Order: sequence, then C-alpha cells, then structure tokens
Amino acid sequence: MSAPLRRLRETPRHLLVCERSHVRHERSRHAARVRGHAYNCRVSFLIPECGVLPEPLKSVTTDMGEYYLVKNLPLHELVAQEFISAFVKTGSCYALTYNTRIDQDNTAALLPTGKLILSVDKDTYEELGLQGRPSRYSGKKVMRYIITIDLTDSAFHSDSKKYKRVLWALRDKKPLEFDFLLSWHHTGADGSTLMSYFSKHQIQAHQPKITFSTLRNLQCPVLCSNELQGKPEESCSAQELFEWLGAVFSNVELDNKSFSFVSTYCCPEPSTMMDQAYLCTITGFILPEKIIQLLDQLCAYFDEPKLAQWVTLTVHGFADSPVSWRENEHGFQKGGENLYNFVVFRSLDYWLQMAVGANDDCPP
Repeated sequence: MSAPLRRLRETPRHLLVCERSHVRHERSRHAARVRGHAYNCRVSFLIPECGVLPEPLKSVTTDMGEYYLVKNLPLHELVAQEFISAFVKTGSCYALTYNTRIDQDNTAALLPTGKLILSVDKDTYEELGLQGRPSRYSGKKVMRYIITIDLTDSAFHSDSKKYKRVLWALRDKKPLEFDFLLSWHHTGADGSTLMSYFSKHQIQAHQPKITFSTLRNLQCPVLCSNELQGKPEESCSAQELFEWLGAVFSNVELDNKSFSFVSTYCCPEPSTMMDQAYLCTITGFILPEKIIQLLDQLCAYFDEPKLAQWVTLTVHGFADSPVSWRENEHGFQKGGENLYNFVVFRSLDYWLQMAVGANDDCPP
C-alpha cells in the first residue's frame, strides 16, 4: 500500500482536555472558556428525566439572538473607521466567512477582541504585501499564511501609515470579497443596527433553528462528579460519557444488537435506564454571550429538587473557522473538530471537556 493511501486510512490525532470545578468557585474558568470560543454553529443540551422545560430555561433557549448573512461584502469594509467606531469599539462584533474551506480558500474572521484574522493562500499573501506568519499546518513547503490586524490598536487610525497601508492592500491592491456571517452584542443596543449599516449590500436576517425532542427509555451512564476517570463498577469516565453523547446526538442505537450492521456501540457500564430525557439542539451563528446565559439557566435548573443527577451542554464550533479558542489557529485536516461539553451536576460541580482535531493547538 502506498504511503499517501496509508495516511488516508490512519485515524487522525484528536485531543480531549478535561477539567473539573464548581460553578460558584471564585477561580472557576467556565465563563472564560465559553467566551474564548467565538464561533459556534450548534448548541445541544440534554436533561435526563425531564419532560417539560422550566419557563426561564425555555425563554433563554428561544431567544438566542438574530444574526445576519451579508453576500459579497468587500473585506476592506471591516477595517473602515466608521465600522470600527460603530461596532468594534462599542461592543462585541463577530464576523466569519461563510461557505469557505479553511484548507483551500481564503478565509477571514473578526473576533470580539477587535482582531481581524486572515487565513490566505501563498499567492494572495504575496499580493497583499501585509505582514503575517506561515500557517502552522501548511507543511514543509509553506502554502498558507495567517495575517492578524488589530482594529483596536491605538496606532490604527485614519491618519496613520499602518492604517493607510492595510486599507490600500485590501481595497486597491488585492480586493477580497466574501459572504459573511455577522452578529453584534452590546447590552442595551439593537443588533439590527448591523442591518441598517450594511443596507446597501445584500443582507439577510436569520434566527437560529431550534429543535426539541423527548428521548424515551434512554440508557445513561452512571457518573460521579469527583471521578473524572471513573471507577470500576461504580461510575463511568468523562471520556466514556463524551463518546456516549456523540452516539445519542447521532441517533445511534445503544443496545448493540447482534443483527445491527450500523453500530456495535453500547452504553458504557455502569448505566441506568431513564424513562425519558429532554434534548434540545440549536443551530446557527450562536454567540458566547448567549451560551453563557443558557449555561446559567441550566445551573438554575437544580434550584428546585429534580430527578436528574446531571445535565449536559455541548457546543460545536465551525469546522472551517480560522481559529478555535481565542486566537489559536484552527485547521481542518480530516474533520475540523472543535467543540466543548459541560456536564453540570446537581451539586453544581461540573466537568468541562474540550476537544479538537489534528490541526489544532491543545485547548486552553
């Protein structure tokens, strides 16, 4: 078998980082971890032994915020001083190129910190003439570069040479256009301001899609909040739970029947049978601020006695985003995975699991 074919058949490296803390602990980093993962396309939560959502949780779930798709937006418009003053410096502005492939196309992302990240091929990089660095995942022969522009830098103003150089490169020397997903979070402000600002372009408003379902007779792993590694015959590990959640979200049968040719997977042991479990999945361009509100409400679920011992909140990032956590470069390779999962226990202890694929740094 040739070496290239053998590499295709190999299972790519994956990283799973787990940490444990308490929601109310003064050093808990759960909110910081959520804020650091800017680009989220799917959020799911699972509540065992739940038939109806409490009203506060349902209200947060159905109000995940509007986002916008702008077609053929020139990239230089994101570095315009008017845009920076109106959105970047007055709130958290998120922008991500839509329907671009991180390993083949030029892509861009605007972080809420005001950093504009460009991931471009070698030809585009040389034409732009802006300072950048080789991609960590381009191999021995560098074919991709990363350019970072800080729109909030005090030296990045309309009269500075730096600003004029960037504007000239993006507007005149090598004009780039993309379809962008956009959203803006600013307390007390209306996100539809983006709609007005880009009214001269083809812009569409979208709401996240929400699906609710009740899973009947679900076999669930037994967990102990103090045992990340699990304990033989007493509790399952964090990794076993992570795999089980993947099977549940993929509608995989968990009974490992002898006649099944689709899956031989079964629920890890020890396990318990739940009469029902409530599953909600939200898809769209979902902001970290909204995910934090959802996580807070899932914690508040245990304010009153419940049958559930724990709940989970799983968040998937965009496979073709230029970054995963913070400004960490993200690549696709074979899957582009970047996701995290919270397991919140009745005591408000929690596990946080962060996973990435082969072309990523270790999660924070």
